[in-house]
Amino acid sequence: MKQHRFIGKFNIVPGIFKISDFELVNQIRNVLKLKVGEKVILCDGNNKEGVAEIKGYGKNLVEVEIQEISVNQNEPERNVVLYCSILKKENFELVVQKATEIGVKEIVPIITARTVKLDIRKDRLEKIIKEAAEQSGRGVVPVLYDPVNFQEAIKLSEDNDVKIIFDQFGKTDLRSQLQATSYKLLAIFVGPEGGWTPEELQTARDAGFEIVSLGKTTLRAETAAIIGTYLAVHK
Repeated sequence: MKQHRFIGKFNIVPGIFKISDFELVNQIRNVLKLKVGEKVILCDGNNKEGVAEIKGYGKNLVEVEIQEISVNQNEPERNVVLYCSILKKENFELVVQKATEIGVKEIVPIITARTVKLDIRKDRLEKIIKEAAEQSGRGVVPVLYDPVNFQEAIKLSEDNDVKIIFDQFGKTDLRSQLQATSYKLLAIFVGPEGGWTPEELQTARDAGFEIVSLGKTTLRAETAAIIGTYLAVHK
């Protein structure tokens, strides 16, 4: 039987714990309709989690008893930061959801020369990220940054061990390149629907980026972001 998991500012210690967060209480009681005696998994957002049995409901709270405590083992060893141009329609929402499921640690929306959509609904995206982290069994929730321009993103990424910018005309053997590289911190850049400008690619080269292709076919930006993230996290 599936145990629902929730990530929040929980104090994961044995004993009785009262959940008073309105949205979470509503989800447990009214959306999922969990009964007294059923169990959920609570995670503190820092890889510590516990199995909690529902003991009762109050007016605006759920009382649970935390029983088994463990350390989440699902987080990838590598810290991958996804720098992705803001995409049109719901495509950026899809990217942050799937990148979270895959295991990215941070997501930075970027505005490039050819970016069409220039803003995000950060509150909505953070909710999508949190739900994706819970659904996929992660122990932390990836950090979502405010949008930055391309030059700022290049500067933010300078401390990473490896920096990759995806472009159709770059090197093709990404998997072999990553397998031959020892790294813990990796930054990957995905451009907008219209691609990078020559000036942006040159700026990336000058900053020590590897320009890498994801294959011979032309991928949509959201497809490139998802595939690139998976290869970077799991190589």
